Amino acid sequence: MAIDVYKEWLGIPEGQRPPDHYQLLRLVQFEDDAEKVRKNYKKLNAHVRKYATGQYSNESQSLLNELAKAMLCLTDEEAKQEYDQSLGRVIDDRDATTGRRPMTSYLQDEGIISAEQIREVKSHSERTGLSIRDTLVQLKLADADVAARAYAKELGRPFVELAELLPDDSILDQVPRSVVRRHVCLPLFIDHDGVLVACTEEPDAELQDEIRLRFNMPIRPVIATPLSINQGIAKYYAAGLRKEAAETVKGNKGKSSGKITAKPVSQMTDDEKYQRRQMGMLAMCWVVIGFGLLDTFILYDFIYKKMKLPELVPYSAIVIGLPLAYGIYNTYVKQK
Repeated sequence: MAIDVYKEWLGIPEGQRPPDHYQLLRLVQFEDDAEKVRKNYKKLNAHVRKYATGQYSNESQSLLNELAKAMLCLTDEEAKQEYDQSLGRVIDDRDATTGRRPMTSYLQDEGIISAEQIREVKSHSERTGLSIRDTLVQLKLADADVAARAYAKELGRPFVELAELLPDDSILDQVPRSVVRRHVCLPLFIDHDGVLVACTEEPDAELQDEIRLRFNMPIRPVIATPLSINQGIAKYYAAGLRKEAAETVKGNKGKSSGKITAKPVSQMTDDEKYQRRQMGMLAMCWVVIGFGLLDTFILYDFIYKKMKLPELVPYSAIVIGLPLAYGIYNTYVKQK
Protein backbone atom coordinates (compact mmCIF):
# COMPACT_ATOMS: atom_id res chain seq x y z
CA MET A 1 0.00 0.00 0.00
CA ALA A 2 1.39 3.39 -1.05
CA ILE A 3 2.25 5.82 1.70
CA ASP A 4 1.59 9.57 1.64
CA VAL A 5 5.06 10.61 2.78
CA TYR A 6 4.09 14.27 2.80
CA LYS A 7 1.35 13.65 5.34
CA GLU A 8 2.92 10.84 7.35
CA TRP A 9 6.50 12.14 7.59
CA LEU A 10 6.16 15.91 7.19
CA GLY A 11 2.67 16.50 8.56
CA ILE A 12 1.43 18.21 5.40
CA PRO A 13 -2.39 17.93 5.20
CA GLU A 14 -4.00 16.22 2.24
CA GLY A 15 -4.48 18.52 -0.72
CA GLN A 16 -2.01 19.63 -3.36
CA ARG A 17 0.35 16.85 -4.38
CA PRO A 18 3.18 17.36 -4.75
CA PRO A 19 3.17 20.40 -2.44
CA ASP A 20 4.94 23.58 -3.49
CA HIS A 21 8.38 24.41 -2.08
CA TYR A 22 7.01 26.44 0.81
CA GLN A 23 4.57 23.75 1.89
CA LEU A 24 7.25 21.11 1.53
CA LEU A 25 9.70 22.94 3.77
CA ARG A 26 6.95 23.93 6.22
CA LEU A 27 7.38 27.65 5.56
CA VAL A 28 4.93 30.49 5.19
CA GLN A 29 4.34 31.25 1.54
CA PHE A 30 6.95 33.52 -0.05
CA GLU A 31 9.26 33.35 2.98
CA ASP A 32 12.27 35.56 2.13
CA ASP A 33 14.59 34.64 5.02
CA ALA A 34 17.19 32.33 3.45
CA GLU A 35 18.52 31.26 6.85
CA LYS A 36 15.07 30.13 7.94
CA VAL A 37 14.76 28.16 4.70
CA ARG A 38 18.05 26.37 5.40
CA LYS A 39 17.15 25.75 9.05
CA ASN A 40 13.85 24.08 8.15
CA TYR A 41 15.54 22.08 5.42
CA LYS A 42 18.17 20.70 7.81
CA LYS A 43 15.52 19.73 10.34
CA LEU A 44 13.31 17.97 7.78
CA ASN A 45 16.30 16.36 6.05
CA ALA A 46 17.41 14.77 9.33
CA HIS A 47 13.89 13.55 10.01
CA VAL A 48 13.38 11.92 6.58
CA ARG A 49 16.79 10.23 6.74
CA LYS A 50 15.41 8.02 9.55
CA TYR A 51 13.51 6.10 6.88
CA ALA A 52 16.46 5.74 4.49
CA THR A 53 17.33 2.15 5.47
CA GLY A 54 13.89 0.71 6.15
CA GLN A 55 10.92 -0.40 4.15
CA TYR A 56 10.50 3.00 2.52
CA SER A 57 14.11 3.69 1.54
CA ASN A 58 13.18 4.58 -2.05
CA GLU A 59 10.47 6.96 -0.91
CA SER A 60 12.91 8.47 1.57
CA GLN A 61 15.56 9.11 -1.09
CA SER A 62 13.00 10.65 -3.46
CA LEU A 63 11.71 12.97 -0.75
CA LEU A 64 15.24 13.95 0.27
CA ASN A 65 15.89 14.99 -3.32
CA GLU A 66 12.69 17.06 -3.36
CA LEU A 67 13.66 18.81 -0.14
CA ALA A 68 17.12 19.62 -1.50
CA LYS A 69 15.73 21.04 -4.76
CA ALA A 70 13.23 23.19 -2.88
CA MET A 71 15.93 24.54 -0.56
CA LEU A 72 18.28 25.34 -3.45
CA CYS A 73 15.52 27.16 -5.32
CA LEU A 74 14.40 29.26 -2.35
CA THR A 75 17.94 30.28 -1.41
CA ASP A 76 18.82 31.41 -4.96
CA GLU A 77 17.57 35.00 -5.30
CA GLU A 78 16.87 34.95 -9.03
CA ALA A 79 15.45 31.41 -9.07
CA LYS A 80 13.23 32.23 -6.09
CA GLN A 81 11.89 35.36 -7.76
CA GLU A 82 10.98 33.43 -10.88
CA TYR A 83 9.41 30.61 -8.83
CA ASP A 84 7.41 33.07 -6.69
CA GLN A 85 6.07 34.76 -9.81
CA SER A 86 4.93 31.36 -11.09
CA LEU A 87 2.88 31.04 -7.88
CA GLY A 88 1.25 34.40 -8.50
CA ARG A 89 3.44 36.66 -6.37
CA VAL A 90 3.62 40.24 -7.60
CA ILE A 91 7.28 41.28 -7.35
CA ASP A 92 7.89 44.91 -6.42
CA ASP A 93 10.81 45.71 -8.71
CA ARG A 94 10.38 49.46 -8.55
CA ASP A 95 13.40 51.65 -7.91
CA ALA A 96 13.33 52.90 -4.34
CA THR A 97 14.30 56.43 -5.42
CA THR A 98 12.27 56.96 -8.60
CA GLY A 99 9.45 54.50 -8.01
CA ARG A 100 9.83 53.24 -11.59
CA ARG A 101 10.43 49.72 -12.86
CA PRO A 102 13.41 48.63 -15.00
CA MET A 103 12.84 48.43 -18.73
CA THR A 104 13.34 44.66 -18.70
CA SER A 105 10.27 44.26 -16.48
CA TYR A 106 8.07 46.01 -19.04
CA LEU A 107 9.44 43.81 -21.80
CA GLN A 108 8.84 40.69 -19.69
CA ASP A 109 5.25 41.79 -19.00
CA GLU A 110 4.70 42.08 -22.74
CA GLY A 111 6.11 38.57 -23.31
CA ILE A 112 9.05 39.89 -25.36
CA ILE A 113 11.75 38.44 -23.09
CA SER A 114 11.80 35.80 -20.36
CA ALA A 115 13.31 35.84 -16.86
CA GLU A 116 16.17 33.68 -18.15
CA GLN A 117 16.85 36.13 -20.97
CA ILE A 118 16.85 39.03 -18.48
CA ARG A 119 19.63 37.29 -16.57
CA GLU A 120 21.50 36.78 -19.85
CA VAL A 121 21.10 40.47 -20.73
CA LYS A 122 22.36 41.65 -17.33
CA SER A 123 25.35 39.31 -17.47
CA HIS A 124 26.26 40.40 -21.02
CA SER A 125 25.85 44.06 -20.08
CA GLU A 126 28.23 43.70 -17.12
CA ARG A 127 30.82 41.89 -19.26
CA THR A 128 30.76 44.30 -22.19
CA GLY A 129 29.96 47.60 -20.50
CA LEU A 130 27.00 48.15 -22.84
CA SER A 131 23.76 49.59 -21.50
CA ILE A 132 20.82 47.25 -20.97
CA ARG A 133 19.04 48.87 -23.92
CA ASP A 134 22.00 48.40 -26.29
CA THR A 135 22.52 44.85 -25.03
CA LEU A 136 18.91 43.93 -25.83
CA VAL A 137 19.37 45.20 -29.37
CA GLN A 138 22.80 43.58 -29.80
CA LEU A 139 21.50 40.18 -28.65
CA LYS A 140 18.50 40.64 -31.00
CA LEU A 141 16.03 40.17 -28.15
CA ALA A 142 14.29 43.45 -29.06
CA ASP A 143 14.57 45.87 -31.95
CA ALA A 144 15.68 49.45 -31.41
CA ASP A 145 12.14 50.89 -31.32
CA VAL A 146 10.88 48.37 -28.78
CA ALA A 147 13.96 48.82 -26.59
CA ALA A 148 13.64 52.62 -26.73
CA ARG A 149 9.95 52.46 -25.80
CA ALA A 150 10.74 50.29 -22.78
CA TYR A 151 13.60 52.60 -21.79
CA ALA A 152 11.23 55.58 -21.99
CA LYS A 153 8.86 53.81 -19.59
CA GLU A 154 11.76 53.18 -17.19
CA LEU A 155 12.59 56.90 -17.23
CA GLY A 156 8.96 57.95 -17.06
CA ARG A 157 9.39 59.91 -20.31
CA PRO A 158 7.30 59.97 -23.52
CA PHE A 159 8.56 58.07 -26.54
CA VAL A 160 8.35 59.79 -29.94
CA GLU A 161 8.61 58.70 -33.54
CA LEU A 162 10.65 61.52 -35.08
CA ALA A 163 9.46 60.61 -38.57
CA GLU A 164 5.99 61.77 -37.49
CA LEU A 165 7.15 65.16 -36.12
CA LEU A 166 8.29 68.37 -37.82
CA PRO A 167 10.74 70.41 -35.71
CA ASP A 168 10.28 74.18 -35.53
CA ASP A 169 12.97 75.91 -37.62
CA SER A 170 13.16 78.84 -35.21
CA ILE A 171 14.02 76.40 -32.40
CA LEU A 172 16.58 74.52 -34.48
CA ASP A 173 18.26 77.82 -35.39
CA GLN A 174 18.98 78.59 -31.74
CA VAL A 175 20.86 75.38 -30.96
CA PRO A 176 24.20 74.87 -32.76
CA ARG A 177 24.95 71.71 -34.66
CA SER A 178 27.93 71.10 -32.36
CA VAL A 179 25.57 70.91 -29.37
CA VAL A 180 23.10 68.46 -30.90
CA ARG A 181 25.91 66.26 -32.16
CA ARG A 182 27.69 66.24 -28.82
CA HIS A 183 24.57 65.32 -26.86
CA VAL A 184 22.89 63.26 -29.63
CA CYS A 185 19.66 65.21 -29.31
CA LEU A 186 17.24 67.10 -31.54
CA PRO A 187 15.32 70.22 -30.39
CA LEU A 188 11.71 70.09 -31.58
CA PHE A 189 9.44 72.94 -30.43
CA ILE A 190 8.09 74.86 -27.44
CA ASP A 191 5.40 73.02 -25.48
CA HIS A 192 3.86 74.08 -22.14
CA ASP A 193 6.62 76.51 -21.19
CA GLY A 194 9.35 74.00 -21.98
CA VAL A 195 11.56 73.13 -24.93
CA LEU A 196 10.73 69.68 -26.24
CA VAL A 197 14.01 67.91 -27.05
CA ALA A 198 14.35 64.37 -28.39
CA CYS A 199 17.14 62.54 -26.55
CA THR A 200 18.58 59.04 -26.56
CA GLU A 201 18.77 59.05 -22.75
CA GLU A 202 18.04 61.23 -19.74
CA PRO A 203 19.68 64.61 -20.46
CA ASP A 204 22.68 65.52 -18.33
CA ALA A 205 23.09 68.79 -16.44
CA GLU A 206 25.16 70.34 -19.25
CA LEU A 207 22.40 69.93 -21.83
CA GLN A 208 19.74 71.11 -19.38
CA ASP A 209 21.75 74.28 -18.70
CA GLU A 210 22.39 74.79 -22.42
CA ILE A 211 18.68 74.75 -23.22
CA ARG A 212 17.74 76.90 -20.24
CA LEU A 213 20.31 79.56 -21.13
CA ARG A 214 19.31 79.68 -24.79
CA PHE A 215 15.53 79.74 -24.33
CA ASN A 216 15.07 80.92 -20.75
CA MET A 217 12.87 77.90 -20.09
CA PRO A 218 13.51 74.31 -19.02
CA ILE A 219 14.04 71.30 -21.23
CA ARG A 220 11.24 68.76 -21.67
CA PRO A 221 13.02 65.59 -22.79
CA VAL A 222 11.36 62.88 -24.83
CA ILE A 223 13.00 59.61 -25.84
CA ALA A 224 13.70 58.53 -29.42
CA THR A 225 15.94 55.92 -30.99
CA PRO A 226 19.59 56.92 -31.59
CA LEU A 227 19.19 56.18 -35.30
CA SER A 228 16.19 58.48 -35.73
CA ILE A 229 17.94 61.32 -33.87
CA ASN A 230 21.11 60.99 -35.95
CA GLN A 231 19.00 60.94 -39.11
CA GLY A 232 17.23 64.07 -37.89
CA ILE A 233 20.54 65.84 -37.24
CA ALA A 234 21.76 64.92 -40.72
CA LYS A 235 18.49 66.16 -42.24
CA TYR A 236 17.90 69.39 -40.33
CA TYR A 237 21.53 70.38 -39.75
CA ALA A 238 22.90 69.64 -43.20
CA ALA A 239 25.88 71.80 -44.21
CA GLY A 240 24.72 75.30 -45.18
CA LEU A 241 21.09 74.63 -44.26
CA ARG A 242 21.03 76.98 -41.28
CA LYS A 243 23.23 79.62 -39.71
CA GLU A 244 25.02 78.49 -36.57
CA ALA A 245 23.70 80.08 -33.39
CA ALA A 246 26.16 82.39 -31.61
CA GLU A 247 27.84 81.08 -28.48
CA THR A 248 26.45 83.69 -26.09
CA VAL A 249 25.74 83.68 -22.39
CA LYS A 250 22.22 84.79 -21.46
CA GLY A 251 21.12 86.43 -18.28
CA ASN A 252 18.34 85.22 -16.00
CA LYS A 253 15.73 87.16 -17.99
CA GLY A 254 16.82 85.73 -21.32
CA LYS A 255 18.71 88.81 -22.49
CA SER A 256 22.06 88.29 -24.10
CA SER A 257 25.00 89.71 -22.22
CA GLY A 258 26.47 90.69 -25.59
CA LYS A 259 29.77 89.00 -24.86
CA ILE A 260 31.08 86.17 -26.95
CA THR A 261 32.47 83.54 -24.60
CA ALA A 262 35.33 81.24 -25.38
CA LYS A 263 33.99 77.75 -25.92
CA PRO A 264 35.31 75.20 -23.37
CA VAL A 265 37.58 72.55 -24.85
CA SER A 266 35.14 69.86 -23.69
CA GLN A 267 32.49 71.37 -25.99
CA MET A 268 34.70 71.65 -29.08
CA THR A 269 34.47 69.41 -32.10
CA ASP A 270 37.51 67.36 -33.12
CA ASP A 271 38.20 69.84 -35.97
CA GLU A 272 38.07 72.79 -33.58
CA LYS A 273 40.46 71.06 -31.15
CA TYR A 274 42.87 70.29 -34.00
CA GLN A 275 42.84 73.91 -35.21
CA ARG A 276 43.39 75.14 -31.64
CA ARG A 277 46.43 72.85 -31.24
CA GLN A 278 47.87 73.94 -34.58
CA MET A 279 47.50 77.62 -33.70
CA GLY A 280 49.09 76.99 -30.31
CA MET A 281 52.10 75.22 -31.80
CA LEU A 282 52.51 78.01 -34.36
CA ALA A 283 52.38 80.63 -31.60
CA MET A 284 54.99 78.72 -29.56
CA CYS A 285 57.39 78.63 -32.50
CA TRP A 286 57.00 82.34 -33.25
CA VAL A 287 57.51 83.30 -29.61
CA VAL A 288 60.82 81.42 -29.38
CA ILE A 289 62.01 82.53 -32.84
CA GLY A 290 60.92 86.13 -32.25
CA PHE A 291 62.79 86.50 -28.98
CA GLY A 292 65.81 84.74 -30.52
CA LEU A 293 65.89 87.26 -33.38
CA LEU A 294 65.41 90.08 -30.90
CA ASP A 295 68.45 88.87 -28.94
CA THR A 296 70.63 88.44 -32.03
CA PHE A 297 69.92 91.61 -34.02
CA ILE A 298 68.83 94.20 -31.48
CA LEU A 299 69.44 93.45 -27.83
CA TYR A 300 73.01 92.16 -28.25
CA ASP A 301 74.30 95.27 -30.06
CA PHE A 302 72.50 97.80 -27.85
CA ILE A 303 72.48 96.11 -24.44
CA TYR A 304 74.33 92.79 -24.07
CA LYS A 305 77.52 94.05 -25.79
CA LYS A 306 77.72 97.07 -23.49
CA MET A 307 77.17 94.80 -20.48
CA LYS A 308 80.01 92.58 -21.83
CA LEU A 309 77.77 89.51 -21.80
CA PRO A 310 78.84 86.38 -23.78
CA GLU A 311 77.84 86.29 -27.44
CA LEU A 312 75.20 83.96 -28.95
CA VAL A 313 73.30 83.53 -25.67
CA PRO A 314 69.56 84.25 -26.25
CA TYR A 315 68.86 85.75 -22.86
CA SER A 316 65.34 87.11 -23.50
CA ALA A 317 64.37 83.93 -25.37
CA ILE A 318 65.34 81.89 -22.29
CA VAL A 319 63.99 84.21 -19.60
CA ILE A 320 60.80 85.38 -21.35
CA GLY A 321 60.24 83.34 -24.50
CA LEU A 322 60.43 79.82 -23.06
CA PRO A 323 58.07 80.46 -20.09
CA LEU A 324 55.64 82.18 -22.46
CA ALA A 325 55.85 79.27 -24.92
CA TYR A 326 55.26 76.83 -22.06
CA GLY A 327 52.15 78.79 -21.06
CA ILE A 328 50.86 78.61 -24.62
CA TYR A 329 51.56 74.87 -24.68
CA ASN A 330 49.53 74.26 -21.51
CA THR A 331 46.65 76.44 -22.69
CA TYR A 332 46.31 75.62 -26.39
CA VAL A 333 48.28 72.48 -27.20
CA LYS A 334 47.88 70.27 -24.15
CA GLN A 335 44.16 71.19 -23.97
CA LYS A 336 43.28 69.86 -20.54
